[in-house]
Amino acid sequence: MRPLSRRSLLAATTTAAALSAGPPATAAGATTPETATRRFRTGFDRLAADHYALLEGARVGIVTNPTGITRDARHIVDVMHADDRVDLVSVFGPEHGFRGTAQAGGSEGRYDDPATGLPVYDTYLKSGQPLADAFTASGVDTVVFDIQDAGARFYTYIWTLYDCMEAARLAGKRFVVLDRPNPVTGRGAYGPVLHKEFATFVGREPIAQAHGMTVAELARLFNAEFLTAPVPLDTVLMSGWQRSDFYDASGLPWVPPSPNMPTPDTALVYAGTCLFEGTNLSEGRGTTRPFELIGAEGIDRRWAAEAGQLGLPGVRFREAYFAPTFSKFQGRTVGGVQLHVHDRAAYDPVRTGIALLVTAKQVWDGFAWRPDNWIDKLTGSTLVRTMIDAGATPDEVVAGWRDELAAFRRVRKEYLLYR
Repeated sequence: MRPLSRRSLLAATTTAAALSAGPPATAAGATTPETATRRFRTGFDRLAADHYALLEGARVGIVTNPTGITRDARHIVDVMHADDRVDLVSVFGPEHGFRGTAQAGGSEGRYDDPATGLPVYDTYLKSGQPLADAFTASGVDTVVFDIQDAGARFYTYIWTLYDCMEAARLAGKRFVVLDRPNPVTGRGAYGPVLHKEFATFVGREPIAQAHGMTVAELARLFNAEFLTAPVPLDTVLMSGWQRSDFYDASGLPWVPPSPNMPTPDTALVYAGTCLFEGTNLSEGRGTTRPFELIGAEGIDRRWAAEAGQLGLPGVRFREAYFAPTFSKFQGRTVGGVQLHVHDRAAYDPVRTGIALLVTAKQVWDGFAWRPDNWIDKLTGSTLVRTMIDAGATPDEVVAGWRDELAAFRRVRKEYLLYR
């Protein structure tokens, strides 16, 4: 990470004071859904309450998907399109698409939105100059980003944010981020940090596997530490959000940000159990509880028993059997575990995911990594795979990234915007 002085950071990041400087929650302790419903507002809520002053005179394009909603479940594109105070001229859809019709690894392409008539451009797998060209072709001068994240480095929307910021810089556009909660809290960062040589669309830059940041905080970090040069950036913060808040404290309805993220419970475990994408086990895609159900043919009750003996905080493991309707083991009955998080404040998803990898390898002779070593892309280096293959315990694997995580936490601290 290249160093940046506070003076340089302020020059690189413009902030609409009336919106971004709104007071974060100050009450001690966890927020209840009832109190949050009364006082919580998203970045979009605050933008609209200020009569869209930040967008006055701008030709606006917005990067969003089905999660860009108001408290009463209206989509912000529909709201803004109907408001004469906003000149909304185009929409940009990420992986899964603007309206969310595509499965993992897919998008909706270029089309005109039937509800609004707005042109929708596809950002998925586009970056650099091709994405900048799409911004130019759309005729916008300001690009707005409003997508619900899941809190894990390999969830691709934060890299859509990164790519769009860089493309906006190349195209000479202003960039505005409307903040939403990190659904699994912003209490801290956990897990290994990406090594740059393993950069892909599931991790462009060296951040922790569970980063513990909101998209506005990540945008500030990206702008100061990673982009080739900073983009003119405005961040519209939430009010009434605390770093200890889980998603339900916001009072917002949950809209699946992708087809295999059906509930906030999925997001809670995802930063750890998504690692099974890098193995020959099913990560639960094709079931009603993806990333909570993990298994393969030939696994039996011994796995749940072995994992349970580790005494991992906040989680229990149930022997489970399921038949995925698509993806790995489609239509075949497999055995494995279901995770039951009973104390989410104590739960560490990354440590739990590592423990499940270690114990799966111990109890099932058929365990294998994906031949393309996808696990290295997910974890950000060869460390996890090679340590597990060498017989390391979960605690030894976790200790292997201690120093690099401590270094990331120091950098991260400079960009946190909420208490």
